[in-house]
Amino acid sequence: YHNDLFYLTGIRLAPKENLNIPVSFMPDLMKKYEAAVVIHVMRENGENWPYEDSAQLNEDLKSSVTVAENGGIQGILWIYPVYGIPEARLQKLFPAVVCCQARQRVESRVEVPLTDVVAGATAMAATSNSAVVNKNEPADIQVQDTDGFSTTMEFLYELQYQSNEIKSQLESCVGIHLVEREWDRESRVVTLIFNIVFAPYKPMRNEATLVVQCSTGGVWKFPMLFIATEPEVDDVINIEAVGLNKESIVGFKLTSQTR
Repeated sequence: YHNDLFYLTGIRLAPKENLNIPVSFMPDLMKKYEAAVVIHVMRENGENWPYEDSAQLNEDLKSSVTVAENGGIQGILWIYPVYGIPEARLQKLFPAVVCCQARQRVESRVEVPLTDVVAGATAMAATSNSAVVNKNEPADIQVQDTDGFSTTMEFLYELQYQSNEIKSQLESCVGIHLVEREWDRESRVVTLIFNIVFAPYKPMRNEATLVVQCSTGGVWKFPMLFIATEPEVDDVINIEAVGLNKESIVGFKLTSQTR
């Protein structure tokens, strides 16, 4: 991961045998790293694989084989690209709490610091496959630092939940939008301020994680807690007795918030 080349030679594989190749990742900076694992296989007896049209190999095949002087295939290459995305070390942070009474709406601002940000934009790395809602498309964001210097950075932010059940409860009543950002060039800290909209329709208490990814390759995670308290009483129903041991009946309408 530091543009160094490491070679392992002389590994013998029997037919249909598996080979495990460990890859370690120890990033120095919060940026995206790229490498490739290349496997070069040759016959143990030194013979080549016969290939009639080796002189006319297409361009795609030329990158995956090595051709001998006699025209046969001397070796076969497998190339596996590897991307290293550093993730900020999780600290024991108190979750940002967003509280609202059920059937009401509240807006809250949440400030998150992104430490060790590396300036300069690169391609956006792939995100994880965990349950995600409110996923925002990456956009070029002009970040202004405290000295007036500005740079363009690309951010992707999303809310991740621990289960599909929590996702189903929160995805329709939580919205998130990035509204402000500031970059301290000396400390390499980018401060993002998000506007959180919470409009619950029933009481709940669920946790979520705000995940922020920078185009330069860093990932930061921040815990959040959404609390919806009991709603106000809709109405008071009075039932007047018509006599002893006789039923009294009153009717009222209920409206469902969903289908």
